[in-house]
Amino acid sequence: MRFETLAEWLAWQETLHPTVIDLGLERVNAVAARLGLLAPKHTVISVAGTNGKGSSVALLESILVSAGHRVGSYTSPHILNYNERIRIDRQPIADADLMLAFERIDQARGDISLSYFEFGTLAAMDLFEHAALDVALLEVGLGGRLDAVNIQDADVALITAIGIDHVDWLGPDRESIGREKAGIFRAGRPAICSDPAPPQSVRATAAGLAADWYALNEHFGFELRDACWDWWGPELRLMDLPPPALPGPIQVQNAAGVLMVLHCLGERLPVTLQALHTGLQQMRLRGRFEVVPGPIEHIFDVAHNPHAAVQLAAALAARPCRGRTLAVCGMLADKDAAGVAAALSAQVQSWYLGGLDGARGQSAQLLAQRMGVADQNTHLYADVLAAYEAACEAAQTGDRILIFGSFHTIAELLPAAYNAGTV
Repeated sequence: MRFETLAEWLAWQETLHPTVIDLGLERVNAVAARLGLLAPKHTVISVAGTNGKGSSVALLESILVSAGHRVGSYTSPHILNYNERIRIDRQPIADADLMLAFERIDQARGDISLSYFEFGTLAAMDLFEHAALDVALLEVGLGGRLDAVNIQDADVALITAIGIDHVDWLGPDRESIGREKAGIFRAGRPAICSDPAPPQSVRATAAGLAADWYALNEHFGFELRDACWDWWGPELRLMDLPPPALPGPIQVQNAAGVLMVLHCLGERLPVTLQALHTGLQQMRLRGRFEVVPGPIEHIFDVAHNPHAAVQLAAALAARPCRGRTLAVCGMLADKDAAGVAAALSAQVQSWYLGGLDGARGQSAQLLAQRMGVADQNTHLYADVLAAYEAACEAAQTGDRILIFGSFHTIAELLPAAYNAGTV
């Protein structure tokens, strides 16, 4: 084996390819063909979207496992450990199994260069092929059409909410972004969209492929009630469903799309009503409005674009606190910081901004300028850990600390908060 530890494998993969993001399927498709991964024996569900795709995968995973199916899940990025990206029946893959998959890919690729993400995607597909799964859930990393996940044909494709993000790769507006995401649709197979107002490009792509198109509020939908919700779809209505374990109306919207996926696969992957209830209530996902109660409540959320920030603001408003909200934020330079700040401004009383390292990182000073929050209620620090520590010192009983802005921010501060005993 080329390396003896997972850390060595991952460090090498980060340097193997000349660019971090290199959209295109030719190289990864060639390696997958050599490994026999292009026609999996199990059902494949692919999920794309700007926001909500991680939650939708978590919902599908929880419900299908509760129904007794053997489920593989591939998501990215991870928060604490790389192994989180590849799960079988909700359990992260072991280091030893992951390294064996990396070795098989390394042997098969020859002189083909693979990016870090492509290596991980192939590893997930390889491990799933050896795991005798019933179904694999594949979360698209970026876009859809040219994402490595798209080398496998989805039996059902789901697109969640579409917003403006990754404009350098996907285009400047929802129409162009939607067109890229709709690249996961396949002819004659269900193409589902849980965005309540999908771009015309998504509909047009489905129509051009003669895919089986299902749109929220047209072919399926939901109705919120006091402590439960109802779902309706083709010739079916489910009443008195428990809300998903993650809070906020957006999670019910995500769940509605998930139920449409399950409805389309009902004969192949049957789910009882009890399994559905259990799955909704037991879903879990780190860093998505993750609330840690205490004298000073902590809320961790990976929101990093305006659409996600709007949903975060709504969730905060629905969970008022008697004190102040102190926001700890670190954000990558290619994000719409002004749009994020505008969405959250009514909910945040003080900002604690920290710099992020790396090629896409930025200083707290630059972030403050881009957010438009450089005033007396804004405090700037060299890194997000220093920002968090300052917020903890300033917070009083009854206040809450919101930690958000990037997966990188959550990945650094979630363990720091637990290790310091502040949550």
